[in-house]
Amino acid sequence: MYSYVAQRQNLIAQDRALRVDHQTGRTVSDEERRADEILRRIRTSEAESVWSAKNPARHPHGSQQLFPGMEFLTARETIMGTKLFDILSKMPKGGLLHAHLGAMVRADVLLKLALAQPAMHVRVPKAISQSTIKTVLPEFRGLPRSEWTKHPSISDPAYVPGSWVSIQNARAHFSGALGGPDGFDRWVISTMTIDPSEAYGTHNSTNEIWKKFQSTFAVSEGLIFYEPILADYLREFFCSSIEDGISYVEAPMMFHEKYIIGADGEQNVPHSAWLALYDRILEEVKTDMTRQGRENEFVGSKVVYSVLRTLTPEELAWYLEDCIAMKQRFPHLIAGFDLVGHEDTLRPLIYYAEPLLRFVERQKELGIEIPFMFHAGETLGDGTAADMNLYDAILLGTKRIGHGFSLIKHPKLLQICREKEICVEVCPISNEILRLAGSMPMHPLPAIMNQGVHVALCSDDPAVFGNMGLTFDFYQVFVASEVNGLATLHELVWDSIRYSALDEGEKERALGMLERRWSKFVHYILETYGTGAV
Repeated sequence: MYSYVAQRQNLIAQDRALRVDHQTGRTVSDEERRADEILRRIRTSEAESVWSAKNPARHPHGSQQLFPGMEFLTARETIMGTKLFDILSKMPKGGLLHAHLGAMVRADVLLKLALAQPAMHVRVPKAISQSTIKTVLPEFRGLPRSEWTKHPSISDPAYVPGSWVSIQNARAHFSGALGGPDGFDRWVISTMTIDPSEAYGTHNSTNEIWKKFQSTFAVSEGLIFYEPILADYLREFFCSSIEDGISYVEAPMMFHEKYIIGADGEQNVPHSAWLALYDRILEEVKTDMTRQGRENEFVGSKVVYSVLRTLTPEELAWYLEDCIAMKQRFPHLIAGFDLVGHEDTLRPLIYYAEPLLRFVERQKELGIEIPFMFHAGETLGDGTAADMNLYDAILLGTKRIGHGFSLIKHPKLLQICREKEICVEVCPISNEILRLAGSMPMHPLPAIMNQGVHVALCSDDPAVFGNMGLTFDFYQVFVASEVNGLATLHELVWDSIRYSALDEGEKERALGMLERRWSKFVHYILETYGTGAV
């Protein structure tokens, strides 16, 4: 029996040695070993005290038995009350490499920003009533002063469909039967977020939940891409990220619209002005962090130039040239290029191969570098066009793969990703809510890591899903696997900087900052939850 046990332990060790978090060659300190033991002990304890199937579910939607890594929207409030969540909220997260700019500020905060703008107006295709409130979506727009209206309400039966009403009036005069001003807030927020009843009930399939998902952007974009709001929105985005321990962000930014609404209410603000504003707010936040003595907590941010997969190849060519122009003007801001949108229903990468290949040659001619960071394989399909995007992403030279949910079905592609160090931007909670996985234990992330492929954990569209920052995603991943430990967390954090678009000098500085913050984090675990801790 002794021989068998030894063989068993050896086989487990050989298998685990293939994992990306076991290949670092990093020396683990005694303090980290003790902290790891504490994390594992708490995970085991809370699996029984918090997540036992004997405990009653607090929400009618989703699983009615609690378990670690269960449906996020059902479990969110329970998660926030755990010791593990408290610990992970203190953890330095490194970089957030896949966070769409249009969904990075909480819906209630965005609404508050909008209500402070007298030029912001709202209209609906029919008056809001008990029978329409769950199906009608608002449209928002900042109007020129000459077009401001005094219409009192969008919930009055006399409301003329499609007519603009000041957002302040619309809220103040929202029908008492619908909850008054608070009811207005609840309604607007519900149109920009996904509810458990939708994800796990009425829209419980990938195609149906994507319809709801896409509708949230149709509402929020009218608020976000109004220049006076955008400035405050960016500041809130940076500051909230910092507060969750994120020290660097790469945000896919939608350049599909060629102009956004300016302070004068006209659609006349070009792409270059968006980036200039992004740059200004970023520098203001960094200056403020230095003033607070916290300059080591935030390295900065870049954007990934992104457009929808709805374009024709000829239309895409214009945006690719514009991306080059923006890179030349803002070389420190443009991190890469991506095509976004629902892969299962929109155009695949192969459709755009010709202009994308020309884009690569243009960069060589100009002596610039704009790496591809393609969404690919965000699908349940096997051999479908969305699944096949993985082949084209790799052949086109993508630096990272967004989502890569179906990557585990492709052994050769996994080998290439491992050998070429193509990092996968895994968005666990997003994948679950958008119904690619029923829960976190069903997610393919462990299989990807077990193949030695590097991963950066990302939150994707947290304002829609409620997983602000990165703590929630780290939590769901950590509790769903008995193998994951402090070394796993460390590797995920470090890889988020190693595979970022920062240059080598910036990476060295960022990793040095992380090392110091990581040491403080380990001490926090030991002092707060270790033996003898109060």
